[in-house]
Amino acid sequence: MKKLFPLLLLLVLSFNYTNSQRPGGDREKSSIQITGKVLEQGTDIPLEYATLVLQSVSDPNKITGGITDIDGNFNVESEPGNYNISIEYIGYKTIKKPNQSFTKNTDLGTIKLSFDAAELDAVEVVAEKTTVEVRLDKKVYNVGKDLTNSGANISDALSNIPSVTVDVDGAIALRGNGNVRILINGRPSALAGFGSTDALRQLPADAIEKVEVITSPSARYDAEGTAGILNIILKREKTLGFNGSVNTTVGFPKASSITSNLNFRTDNFNIFNTIGYQYREGPGNGYSDNFYKDTILGNLDRIIEDRDIDRLNKGININLGVEYFMTKTSSITASAFGRFSNGKDVTGNSTIRFITPNLDSRTFRQEIENEDDKSYQLSLNYINNINDEGHKLTADFQYSADKEVKPTTIQENNTFPDTELLAQENIFETEKQNEVLAQVDYVLPIGDAQFEAGYRGNFEESDTDYQLNELNLDSGEFVTNNGLTNRFIYTQNVNAVYSQYGNKYGDFSFLLGLRLENTQLKGDVTGVDLEALQEILGPGIDLNFNNNYLGLFPTLNLIYELNEMENITLGYNRRINRPRGYFINPFPSRSSRTNIFQGNPDLAPAFANAYDLGYLKRWDKLTLTSSIYFQKESNAFERIQETTGQTTTDGIEIIRSLPINLSTNQRIGSEIGILYNPKKWLRLNGSFNFFQFNTEGIFNDVDYGAKNTSWFSRFSSKVTLPGKVDWQTNAFYRGPSQNAQTDSKGIFSLDLAFSKDVFKDNGTISLNVNDLLNSRKRRSFTETEFFTSDSEFQWRQRQFTLSFIYRINEKKKNNRGGQRGGGGDEEYGD
Repeated sequence: MKKLFPLLLLLVLSFNYTNSQRPGGDREKSSIQITGKVLEQGTDIPLEYATLVLQSVSDPNKITGGITDIDGNFNVESEPGNYNISIEYIGYKTIKKPNQSFTKNTDLGTIKLSFDAAELDAVEVVAEKTTVEVRLDKKVYNVGKDLTNSGANISDALSNIPSVTVDVDGAIALRGNGNVRILINGRPSALAGFGSTDALRQLPADAIEKVEVITSPSARYDAEGTAGILNIILKREKTLGFNGSVNTTVGFPKASSITSNLNFRTDNFNIFNTIGYQYREGPGNGYSDNFYKDTILGNLDRIIEDRDIDRLNKGININLGVEYFMTKTSSITASAFGRFSNGKDVTGNSTIRFITPNLDSRTFRQEIENEDDKSYQLSLNYINNINDEGHKLTADFQYSADKEVKPTTIQENNTFPDTELLAQENIFETEKQNEVLAQVDYVLPIGDAQFEAGYRGNFEESDTDYQLNELNLDSGEFVTNNGLTNRFIYTQNVNAVYSQYGNKYGDFSFLLGLRLENTQLKGDVTGVDLEALQEILGPGIDLNFNNNYLGLFPTLNLIYELNEMENITLGYNRRINRPRGYFINPFPSRSSRTNIFQGNPDLAPAFANAYDLGYLKRWDKLTLTSSIYFQKESNAFERIQETTGQTTTDGIEIIRSLPINLSTNQRIGSEIGILYNPKKWLRLNGSFNFFQFNTEGIFNDVDYGAKNTSWFSRFSSKVTLPGKVDWQTNAFYRGPSQNAQTDSKGIFSLDLAFSKDVFKDNGTISLNVNDLLNSRKRRSFTETEFFTSDSEFQWRQRQFTLSFIYRINEKKKNNRGGQRGGGGDEEYGD
């Protein structure tokens, strides 16, 4: 917008000047040069795209002018004469010099513009709104000033985006579908974690500039994620000079953090840096009441489990980058990211066991898991904007690595009627993951049309080294369990090429693309008693595998502009859901002696065809978005629960949760969203999503087919109170849902936040209450042919956070100049 305004103004000036010439008259051949420089008052930062207007005194219709370059300089050619001149820039006070005489080349010298407080207020109102842009293949949510993000993490911020839900475990879903691909600045990233969203809980929410919700991805994007893609665009300052912000928070339960976002930009380079430290304690809890049928537990037929969870996580995040402008149209960016954290989870599980209706025994199980996590990422990005028409070449290389060391001790004791040790285990687990990304994208404009082509290669490997030592109760010595001690190496390599073509005919636009991907999934199990493990897994499962899948993924996106404020969109795309290492790893978890999760090496990718029909309408103060969508997925993943045929040392049969490929999963739904800003002091935001899915499939002669209808809705309001105190309320409700074995109840949560600008708007102090009613809990009921379970789980209790942000050399959401071609956030994922 900063660039568009002066350019449009200059076009108008040129048009008026041309039409002011007398028919048949000749323009004087003599001309003069009027030069000068425009800076920001107080900082001396050059203002690019400031406008110089020359209006003839004798003929007011005769107008010409020009704009400043990257250094704030202007050079305007004009005829000699008397002119009223003005120097203008949006958000700044206009300087006017009436009746100036120019008879020769003239240097106006340095002109300094100061902020216009009244105009800046209007600009800030627009900048702080949460707005939505609809493009051919995505919706872009400019997060704006969401108070509940103060002191929050990225995972919390995503829960405020329409169409997105984040459950109590931190799992992210798009339109109720958990198979969503998370990208950072258009790329897979260590910042988002390797197949897990836990890393998003360790990064500050105020690092986000916008979120792209891509429910109908074009061929440019990886075909991974049957639900679609969430692309998180991080902030990067475009203003010349030194600027940034420092954000500090304290909270209860114990939480504290400090994050600095600093930037130094010159004509030739841009240095950006984010450093953050976080300390957080996360108390949680769980409860389950389990009834077992017939012979599963011998005489026992009921077990009640009550869990208390204490989590501690602390760590440092560092992101340092340099963008070098080689020319006015090309730049190269190098950046390095590191995350160093350590945590400790202590889970106490009190168990009451019955022979109905009598109490039989009590046990207490304590699990202490320590985790030392180190993540690194090195990135290199080249951008060449070959011309102003959009002809562009980009190339990326990225290397990411992560190492987690997780020693765990587990001890279980009888506490009634006798006190005795039942089991003790020591687990030593080291997980290493690395990823290499290489990508090239080329964009060629052809008149009103555009052609794109590119290549992307993703090469991932995870190496899990796992050793289980169990205490021999008779000898008192620890013995290695050779049936479960192992090393599992999982490799996923994806090579892809794509091309797409887009064009516009009047009010109709389309984007047609095709992507070819080859996926290699490879597993290698070593250091284990394969015969003993095969007995645990059952026959027919290949522990060492090397599978290749070649697939074509067509995409089509259409948009029809009914008018400037209204459009209809239609999208189709084919997607793939590749199993992550956690779902493939055949070695069972140890979170419970009697209920375990176990990966399935036979799990194959799932494929889906998705259709999306959308409608958008804008009014002066209201924006309406809506869509109807349908998706059919084959080989869909589903977790089932079954007996393993094994028992604990005290005779209880072990039940496992196992992911399998079911035949089909059909999903149909609709959503509607409203952004309403009736007054400057009041902003409202609401959305509603309704969906139904139908799963069909049989496994081990058990029918796991299920039909589920569910919905979720959110509402947000922001009110400016007297004294310029901002008050924001976020409410969310997710309706009940069902699958083949489990009914889940609805979840309601309410967040409140208050903020006040201080120190002449350079600082902001905020109070945030997350989950005010302490109601963000997962309640479910599971029934199988072996048992029933009534359970409740809460990841984290209600949180209070007090935060303070101080901005350095930058006004809140101001719109100063200083951007040049050849780099910037807008380059990602467009």
